[in-house]
Amino acid sequence: VPEGFSIQFAGEQAEQQEAYSSLTFVFLLALALVYMVMASQFESLLHPFVIMFSIPFAAIGVILILFLTGTHLSIPAYIGIIMLAGIVVNNAIVLVDYINLMRSQGTEMREAILESGRRRLRPILMTTLTTVFALVPMALGIGAGAEMQAPMARTVVGGLTVSTLFTLFFIPTLYSLFEDARAKLRRNHGV
Repeated sequence: VPEGFSIQFAGEQAEQQEAYSSLTFVFLLALALVYMVMASQFESLLHPFVIMFSIPFAAIGVILILFLTGTHLSIPAYIGIIMLAGIVVNNAIVLVDYINLMRSQGTEMREAILESGRRRLRPILMTTLTTVFALVPMALGIGAGAEMQAPMARTVVGGLTVSTLFTLFFIPTLYSLFEDARAKLRRNHGV
């Protein structure tokens, strides 16, 4: 580039960059709102924090399915990522809520975690599978206009599937670790 000149992207490229920055803000806002709603429902700051750990596992599924299908990260795919911020936490909410219910009834923590895993496995799998199966036609591009929304459907299918598999094992473990750490802090500080 000669001296005194510069290159600047404009037109469609500039609009796309602006759209991505707006979507990033919307994603962060969605995460904050989901956390605040859960914090008010659980009346705790710790349990929603544990539940929010299911979201990074969705990212693994999103990257994997976009790679396997050769789909580019587009605006519809990004909208699917924003949708996942609210969808994937449902499975962890079901687990943590049942663990809390059993513990409030006097069940020891380890037993409550194991029993909630057994009792909530079917509802978690049913809700995940109904969502995934409902989105499969759109993810395959079947139907009028579905090919434009296929990246969004693929994103949700991949993110939800992987997140569910990890949530079933990781969230109870994380719950146990955080509760043990909280109990240790209470003992050390006499709270």
